[in-house]
Amino acid sequence: MGKRRRVAERRKTNRPAVIGGMIAVVVGGAGFAGYVLYGGGAAADDRTSAVADQKPKVKTGPLSAKEVNTAAQTFLTSWQAGKVTEAAAVTDDTEAAAKLLTGYTKDAHLKDVTLTPDARTGDKVPFSVKATVSYKGTSKPLTYDSSLTVVRDKATGKPRVEWHSAVVHPDLEDGDTLVTGESGTPPIKALDRDGGEITEKKYPSLGSVLDGLREKYGKKAGGKAGVELQVVRGKEAKKDKLSDKTLLELSKGTPGTVKTTLSPTMQAAAEAQVAKKAQSSVVVLRPSTGEILAAANASHGFNVAFQGSLAPGSTMKAVTSSLLIEKGLASADKAHPCPKYFTYGGWKFQNDDKFQIKGGTFKASFARSCNTAFISQAPELDNDSLTKQAQQVFGLSMNNWAVGVPTFDGSVPVQSQAQMAASLIGQGGVRMNPLNMASVSATIESGVFRQPYLVSPDVDGRTLAKASRTMSSGTLSQLRELMSYTAAYGTAAEAMQGVYGNVGAKTGSAEVDGQKKPNGWFTAYRGDLAAAGVVQAGGHGGDTAGPIVAALLKLGG
Repeated sequence: MGKRRRVAERRKTNRPAVIGGMIAVVVGGAGFAGYVLYGGGAAADDRTSAVADQKPKVKTGPLSAKEVNTAAQTFLTSWQAGKVTEAAAVTDDTEAAAKLLTGYTKDAHLKDVTLTPDARTGDKVPFSVKATVSYKGTSKPLTYDSSLTVVRDKATGKPRVEWHSAVVHPDLEDGDTLVTGESGTPPIKALDRDGGEITEKKYPSLGSVLDGLREKYGKKAGGKAGVELQVVRGKEAKKDKLSDKTLLELSKGTPGTVKTTLSPTMQAAAEAQVAKKAQSSVVVLRPSTGEILAAANASHGFNVAFQGSLAPGSTMKAVTSSLLIEKGLASADKAHPCPKYFTYGGWKFQNDDKFQIKGGTFKASFARSCNTAFISQAPELDNDSLTKQAQQVFGLSMNNWAVGVPTFDGSVPVQSQAQMAASLIGQGGVRMNPLNMASVSATIESGVFRQPYLVSPDVDGRTLAKASRTMSSGTLSQLRELMSYTAAYGTAAEAMQGVYGNVGAKTGSAEVDGQKKPNGWFTAYRGDLAAAGVVQAGGHGGDTAGPIVAALLKLGG
């Protein structure tokens, strides 16, 4: 009752005062007071409905074609005219945009810029760039294509160019810069194992590999730097082990020579194979030495073959099988459960098409890629069991490979409950690339982990990674039996037809959120060759990556 009285008392004090023939109503509120003025003839309803300081309504919903075109035109016109502040103001990150656009002129030394928009597709506007790179009396033309996307600003409702460094140049990651000047790193002349020159024109997949070789060996190989327009990587790109990239050479330096382990025959064949399948990547190794003989990607930007970080699906069962056999939880020719379902950690796992194998052996489960045969053993394992096996036997997930160019060395994190169980079949937090999985097959073929390398450690005295132990002879023998049986009678049999000799293989399919088809994986060996490949969003590994890998294994062994 006391509170109600106080409220009533406040209301009594809010009586209108007459000021110069106008009525001033004091409007009370939390932390502010305002005055609403009305003429003498204003109605009482008008007075009570008026509210001071109302926020204007923010426009929402999809952008119109006019809004997209206007924002794009304003941005491109301002950028072309060198009006950095005006161009940056049209973006959703004015500070970052202004910094990079300023550097476009001052650091990259680009002038006479002409930006030509193409037809809009939804909120995206592609455009072409023509400019001149001019540095200390030397000039060269530069042309390339880029695009921008217009979004609606949530705070103001206005259309804004969504800012990413790639708007300025498609090879830029956020945080990267464009710089023209005397390159701090001399060029290199990369050679294959037979002494032939490796060029991006000859082998389109090797552009990023050549960048990596130059970054690591340019100064060591005895060359002299030239003048170039380069993408200089920022902190985030360096975390992803991306190398600086040359976009335009204004004056040639003197290259140093770096010899690699690449086979010209195998590399050419790998390039031809990935060209047949979109989003495919493959790597070929020599198990007896660890030499990388070929690496190719259908997409020629990011090097998925060496730096990809993808769930490897059932190809990881090769590593898991070695663990289960060592711990006495499985044996190639002994009975092993393969039910339709197995629940662990609150997740219900199942096999492809919900199949089951009644009274089958572990070898049969491996060959048919039975998920529950592996998941069912999760209760018998420690959270770090698979991590230790991957590190200690297969040399994975330690971030210490010294290949000669940047690589991702696989990741098998310690997990628990359902995620640990999922990691046994190459899902959960497990991440690999074709280089990693080719190394797994190479380790099984040779019996010893030999770190893959592209440049001999003799060139620069670097130390290659080592595994702390090897599998027992009994475990290795059974693991080879599993791989051989799968190549002959299991899910890999169709792809491996015509691949003869000492062979072994494992297929894999990795589900990816938001992707209709899984990533298809295949890892295999034949004699002194080991290879692995992935086709992203391709489907079953035996049908997609399998033919690519098998075709390369047929070339030798």
